Amino acid sequence: MTPLHSLPDDVRRMIEGLQAQVIEKDALIKLQKEEIRLLNLRFFGPKSEKLSPDQMQLLLTEISLVSQEVDQEAEQPEAQKQAPKARSPRASHPGRHALPEHLERRDEIIACHPSDCRCSRCGLERPIIGYDTREELVCEPARFWVRRVLREKRGSHCLGEQGVATAAAPAQIVPKSKLSNEFIIEALAQKYQQHLPVYRQCAVLAENHQIELDRKTLTDAILAAGSLLRAVVRAQAAQLVSGSYLQVDEIPIPCQCQLKTGSHHRAYLWQYSQPAGPVVFDFQMGRGRAAPLEFLKNFRGTLQSDGYSVYQKLGPTVIHAGCMSHARRGFVDASKVAPSDPVPVEVIGRIGHLYEVERDARLAGLGAEQRQHLRQQKSVPIMAALKVRLLEIRQQLTPGTKLAQACDYMLDQWSRLEEYLKNGLIEIDNNWCEGAMRPIALGRKNWLHIGSEQAGPKVAAIASIVETCRRLDINLRHYLADILPKLGDWPINRVAELTPTAWKAAQTYKS
Repeated sequence: MTPLHSLPDDVRRMIEGLQAQVIEKDALIKLQKEEIRLLNLRFFGPKSEKLSPDQMQLLLTEISLVSQEVDQEAEQPEAQKQAPKARSPRASHPGRHALPEHLERRDEIIACHPSDCRCSRCGLERPIIGYDTREELVCEPARFWVRRVLREKRGSHCLGEQGVATAAAPAQIVPKSKLSNEFIIEALAQKYQQHLPVYRQCAVLAENHQIELDRKTLTDAILAAGSLLRAVVRAQAAQLVSGSYLQVDEIPIPCQCQLKTGSHHRAYLWQYSQPAGPVVFDFQMGRGRAAPLEFLKNFRGTLQSDGYSVYQKLGPTVIHAGCMSHARRGFVDASKVAPSDPVPVEVIGRIGHLYEVERDARLAGLGAEQRQHLRQQKSVPIMAALKVRLLEIRQQLTPGTKLAQACDYMLDQWSRLEEYLKNGLIEIDNNWCEGAMRPIALGRKNWLHIGSEQAGPKVAAIASIVETCRRLDINLRHYLADILPKLGDWPINRVAELTPTAWKAAQTYKS
């Protein structure tokens, strides 16, 4: 073969150009294969990431393929995918859990057949010597009834009509409404805690109980409760921003808008919270910097979030901490598109050592200072070695690949990812915040959208209270039944006494 340098200049340049084009096309083909594989994995569900590339290719060529078949194939151990084996013996039954002792017991005695009540030999009646007993859980459909509120009226013998005295009306969430406080709270809980839309609730009432209730009536009552809760959530937000550490994230939510026809507006619920503490959702029609700037204008401390650029320029008083979980996801995606590449698995393993330190601190019940000391001893060296390794890996990669993108993201976020090492109060990731988003994502699939821009803040207030009660292990119905009826007449300067945190502390004090 003739050496390249011995060829004429014009031929050599042409060959070099062709070689460059081949290299560029090979890189593009590799990127496209990665994207196609990642899309295939997402399409077939998380279980399909267990399949080998050859299995995925074979499954994709089957026209009649359904996702359940992929899941079934993915669940099989590697040995079973190659050759069938005999079924293993069925494991022994772990036993049943006893039904709760606090439930009422109603005995139902089943008598023997009359022919078995007398002895076949002597004819005498057989005495009862015991019972073969089992317990089963029973439920009765919801019962509805009408409460007639009779307010006593007393007249005067000498004053006539001027002397009539009437008993005070009980506090109502919606004054003069035909829906009781208990009914409104139950409907609110079903929609925002069990994610059952209002139209389904009305359908159940009509079908099972022959109660015809207009959807608008029920929706208006729920939103009236949300309007009352806005004051409580504002007080809760003031308590949040007075602290030194917050987590933040945002989630899109469709909203009906008069300015758009034929489609929904893409609104957002911004969530601000403390790990294992209060949660505040802030409804906004956009995703710009104005929303967090306004909410956090009085905040002085550390704000933890993902890499969204809006969070990085909120003023000199805000310290931005990164999320290790977001950084890790890039390498998880890289391992999916290139399962034979050991590098993503190596990086995931190194990040796993950081989480092992967090697990040890959690199991030991360490406080903030103790956790920071443990991180300085164990996590700091792991992070330093990880950065060196990432720089080595990145130098060997073609720009644009999934692995290169993962390295670029983590290295760009590095100073923010290290913030948790400086303060034992800060978590390693933003997972507490993201966990509070899951009920919103689940509910959104059921009730589809928010009805109007005006309804958005009320829905955000309800979501804030529901999630805060879940985190603080507060019974939502008990809490709302106590505070909602009296909120309309409650002094505005004492609303902070009704936040879930304050309410729980008061109940603990009473007990």
